Amino acid sequence: MTDTRRRVKLYALNADRQWDDRGTGHVSSSYVDRLKGISLLVRAESDCSLLLESKIQPDTAYQKQQDTLIVWSEGDNFDLALSFQEKLGCDEIWEKICQVQGKDPSVEITQDIVEESEDERFDDMSDSAPPIELPSCELSNLEDISELITNWLISPTRKEKLAAAIESEGYIRKLINLFHMCEDLESTEGLHHLYDIFKNIFLLNKNVLFDVMFSDDLIFDIVGCLEYDPSSSPPKRHREYLKQQAKFKEAIPIKNPELLSKIHQTFRVQYIQDVVLPTPSVFEENMLSTLSSFIFFNKVEIVSLVQDDEKFLTELFTMLTDLSTPDSKRRELVLFLKEFCNYAQNLQPQAKESFYKTLTAFGILPALEITLAMDDQKTKTASIDILTYIVEFSPSVVREYTLQQASNTDEDQMLLNIIIEQMICDTDPELGGAVQLMGVLRILLDPENMLASVNKSEKTDFLNFFYKHSVQILIEPLLENTAHDKPQKEDYRSVQLLGLILELLSFCVEHHTYHIKNCILNKDLLRKILVLMKSTHKFLVLCALRFMRKLIALKDEFYNRYIIKGNLFAPVVDAFVRNNGRYNLLDSAIIEMFEFIKLEDIKTLCSHVVENYSKCFDDVCYVQTFKALKMKYDQHQDKLKDRERNSLDGVPSILRNSRYRRDQRQMEEEEEMWFNEDDDFDDNEAVLPATNDMLTKKIDTDLDNLGKIIEKKQPEPNGPKPNNNASQKAMVLNNNANVMGSTTAANVVPSTENKSQLFKRGLVDYEGGDSDEEDEESGEVTKRPRLS
Repeated sequence: MTDTRRRVKLYALNADRQWDDRGTGHVSSSYVDRLKGISLLVRAESDCSLLLESKIQPDTAYQKQQDTLIVWSEGDNFDLALSFQEKLGCDEIWEKICQVQGKDPSVEITQDIVEESEDERFDDMSDSAPPIELPSCELSNLEDISELITNWLISPTRKEKLAAAIESEGYIRKLINLFHMCEDLESTEGLHHLYDIFKNIFLLNKNVLFDVMFSDDLIFDIVGCLEYDPSSSPPKRHREYLKQQAKFKEAIPIKNPELLSKIHQTFRVQYIQDVVLPTPSVFEENMLSTLSSFIFFNKVEIVSLVQDDEKFLTELFTMLTDLSTPDSKRRELVLFLKEFCNYAQNLQPQAKESFYKTLTAFGILPALEITLAMDDQKTKTASIDILTYIVEFSPSVVREYTLQQASNTDEDQMLLNIIIEQMICDTDPELGGAVQLMGVLRILLDPENMLASVNKSEKTDFLNFFYKHSVQILIEPLLENTAHDKPQKEDYRSVQLLGLILELLSFCVEHHTYHIKNCILNKDLLRKILVLMKSTHKFLVLCALRFMRKLIALKDEFYNRYIIKGNLFAPVVDAFVRNNGRYNLLDSAIIEMFEFIKLEDIKTLCSHVVENYSKCFDDVCYVQTFKALKMKYDQHQDKLKDRERNSLDGVPSILRNSRYRRDQRQMEEEEEMWFNEDDDFDDNEAVLPATNDMLTKKIDTDLDNLGKIIEKKQPEPNGPKPNNNASQKAMVLNNNANVMGSTTAANVVPSTENKSQLFKRGLVDYEGGDSDEEDEESGEVTKRPRLS
């Protein structure tokens, strides 16, 4: 097993200045021939794939942060970070990097040597120059200090040297002393210079300077310096807000001093980034990446410290689920938990999974059953946020918990039903919470993220549970509002709620099979929903129509018969007529539904619509949908009539098959071939007489035999019809079946004159004729079945 000392998480900074997790693996350093140098290699612990292959460049600045982090830039605007599980592993890799670059491992940042632009090549500052000498920290030099720092931000090399000088000389503390003097003297000019100085120090983007500035004894002074923006007057009161208005509330006393310090520091640094610092320009945006990294890794560390404090979490969830806990106290606990989950969004997937497993083990879901149903709006909103975090990451956790409640919990106390109840009872006029809870239900009901294994089928079990215990609660407001032939409630909140319910039901129609089908048919749900076609709110009318459209899109004959039997197109047609041809979304949606029926050739629905509602559509000329639907219906009816006529005629099916009938073009081609052959015969007159004699003799013989057979097989007028199998010997030489049929029916034996006439007609095919072949292998002609 690989040593855990080298276990790392790889991060990359994205365009939004947030760290993206690129995977967990193990890091090593070795010589790579392709890169021609010592490189850092990170291989994924899951499948050993290569996550990172980065050559240790002699001019790349590597930073060591917080004992377990190494951060560097890989090209322009592409920052990477390795977060080590153990400090020892970080030290080993850091020593290797310093060894390659020829640096002392005791430093926390290596020097950056970047090739400068053409203009900078002629600068008097070179890499070999001695470290920069900063002006002495005096009030009279503030303007010079500000100008120097501004000028030294133009190149990475100068930024490195400036940062090194500020750190080595303890310059930040000296500048803070000047800040106190300027405030005492009320020196506005000096305070404006200090604002510019510290703003530019932030743009140096160096973690080692942040560690100094964000220490407990200096951070408020740093905030104070940034209050005196020359472009705004009077000064902002950031320190007053942080010290007096921003109160730190301990829902449960935190006894770990390291955790407490991290929480305070993270809040203040986040405030500096979001509020105090000016909005960075396009050119400055990437110059604060280290500040974002500082906040990011602080949050990760806070989550880890809380998660590892078992005593703290036990006390938290005990108080949360204790019915005697005051509502105000429970609100503070829920708000803390929400912030805790918010910080956890920065974790990589494996760590996040462990985090949610920990919360589940301590009883987060039973606690949410209590807090979701509370009247306090802040508590309820925070609870919905927590539930959303859990469901978005792992819906199976909530499903599994819900299924465990099936046998030992009352229906109204089940978590799933509490979610539905809170969605229905949301008091917000805009239904903000209901919309969020509908999204939660949609994720839980989505079969795409349901697991299935040999011994367990989450999809079947959970859907069975939902349609047995919960769906009736979901559709109850819908059934109440559509009990009569018009919607009962038309206020904005009620119709918004019905829109959400219909959206969820439409999702179920699309993704569930027999479960929702049974519900629709047993509750006559579509009829109730189509009552909403009479609503004065057009969006609700469209929701009802969309639900019906989802049903029709399935092309399920159960649904089709249900629609036809209930005459459920009537509300849709009525709405179309009431719309009176207005060019709007309702008109287009109804036409599209009928267009779908036409294109998909759903015959049962097509016939039903044309037979019952064609008069309503006769005057609709701005689209061809309804005329085409009528035409398709007529074609279908014609086919049915032809089929009935053929069945009444009693013609064997084999003769109606197109495989045995000649195509008109084929007959014309064969006639042309025959006349061409005649022309050939004219050129070879010696051949023609012999051929004609042979054919004539053969035809005479065959027709004589045919006459005898007809006389023998002719049935009695009232006798049974001959069996087709028994009359396989009946001879039909002529290709025209109608001629042979009439000859047989007349019971006439062809004469010699008729023989030659028949022979001539047999040589040329006429329209409607059938093709017959001769079988001469035995010298006897095989005959086709005789038609009665």
